[in-house]
Amino acid sequence: MSLAVKGLRKSYGAVEVLAGVDLEVAAGECFGLLGPNGAGKTTTLKLCLGLLEPGAGEIRLLGYDVPAQARIARQRVGVVPQFDNLDPDFTVAENLVVYGRYFGLKDRDIQARIPQLLEFAGLSGRSDARIQTLSGGMKRRLTLARALVNDPKLLFMDEPTTGLDPQARHLIWERLRRLRQEGKTLILTTHFMEEAERLCSRIAIMDHGRIIAQGTPRRLIADHIEPQVVEVHGNGVEQWMERAKGLAPRVERAGETVFCYAADVEPVIGALRGQHELAYLHRPANLEDLFLKLTGRDLRD
Repeated sequence: MSLAVKGLRKSYGAVEVLAGVDLEVAAGECFGLLGPNGAGKTTTLKLCLGLLEPGAGEIRLLGYDVPAQARIARQRVGVVPQFDNLDPDFTVAENLVVYGRYFGLKDRDIQARIPQLLEFAGLSGRSDARIQTLSGGMKRRLTLARALVNDPKLLFMDEPTTGLDPQARHLIWERLRRLRQEGKTLILTTHFMEEAERLCSRIAIMDHGRIIAQGTPRRLIADHIEPQVVEVHGNGVEQWMERAKGLAPRVERAGETVFCYAADVEPVIGALRGQHELAYLHRPANLEDLFLKLTGRDLRD
């Protein structure tokens, strides 16, 4: 087991941030930790890395007790933080060399790895470039490459594709799949449900410091939510929503859109025929539907 967490708790004064978290991540899998802002995801990662002291609970990271043996465990781990913290005073290659020294690696060994790391990040030929000259996507890919400088067994990633355009996001997805093929274990947090559904073999959904659901994306969707969705919007959607409540087992409204969930949505679609002021989209249920059902549609700050 790459990571085993049992009964993990953390409080700041009277505020309980984690309220008894249990997690297990097998070697070689991609595990996603999802939840609204403030759910406890980043705190969980920091505790697992030994960067915070838990209030209670047990953590085993790559076979080591954390926080007691956190320093040894971190030598075998890579971390992609939520925000890029590359050193702007150094070139691309210098950022990798300096970071590698934190793991006790010799400069010549790091230099030997740099071409491979830059190829992985799609930054071949950029070794001498200054950080300020890189685009946001390039910086994010370099941060990923930097996390691999010590050839870790396990990679923690906190929202690895936030702020990236679709092209950059898809490139990082491809690179993460490559890491899994090489046998590395990936643990990530993300607000992109499509990302979790594409990459993760298993996910856990957190809210208010607790795990409220855990399993494979497909299994969780099948167990917790109706298989078909019809999204409806347009003039008169409020009045139409009252009619829809008699046609689908679950009907919700978010802003100007009404969501109808059912195993059979033909009655809903039939009722929309001839309603020229209403537009609709029929699609299968996805991980975002599950996430919103379990955590609610209210904004979290």
